[in-house]
Amino acid sequence: MKTNLYMIRHGEAVINVQPIVGGMKGDQGLTEHGVLQAQALRDRLRETGEIQAEVLIASDLPRARQTAEIIAPALGLPIVFDPEVQEFRVGEADGMPNSEAWAKYGPPEVEHNPFKRISPGGENWLEFVARVSIALHRITTTHAGKTIVVVCHGGVIDSSFIYFFGISTVAVPQAGLYTNNTSITHWQQYTDKYTHKTRWRLLGYNDTFHLREVGVRESLDWRDIAAKPDIGADRPATPLPTEERDEE
Repeated sequence: MKTNLYMIRHGEAVINVQPIVGGMKGDQGLTEHGVLQAQALRDRLRETGEIQAEVLIASDLPRARQTAEIIAPALGLPIVFDPEVQEFRVGEADGMPNSEAWAKYGPPEVEHNPFKRISPGGENWLEFVARVSIALHRITTTHAGKTIVVVCHGGVIDSSFIYFFGISTVAVPQAGLYTNNTSITHWQQYTDKYTHKTRWRLLGYNDTFHLREVGVRESLDWRDIAAKPDIGADRPATPLPTEERDEE
């Protein structure tokens, strides 16, 4: 029996368009446009019935919670909120303007220093990927053979590639992803008929067909307002592409 895992990124959030470090404190939920995106996804799921979900899980961060609450009626399921599928935990920088946080704690350096935390009390790259990997293993094992929907974050979806493809977590992968708001990523677990081993395959990524009318628009890239390096110096390193702007 196959396990199907659908991972949905939240709609456009306030922290996607304002330079705020968005943990539980800084997260102000969805923008008006983000609500429209989530409603468009809800309508798609209701009309097509393409995801016959048996389990609905969501991050408890406001932007994911709000997205899940909007689409839940289309799936006809209660929401199980799971803090282990939260975005990168930012620690004491939560709720601070980006420029203030980077000035106090230094700019994020995930690519060059995966052991560095965004701020005290936050996670580093390895801890984040490990948390997400453990959560995905638990969720897919607990609900093996079922169709699962997880409403979460760009970084969590990015990390699913690391987990399912068995990529090293010591460094940020060279290949970058741009996971759009309310996009659907579909993983399926199956048994290889030749080796009889259980494996995962990617059946879909960044599916935003429902946004044809609403649109995917660019949000603020926090790197534009991060502390600027001196002339001739390297640009501050970029953390995992979790809450970056969406491209057209």
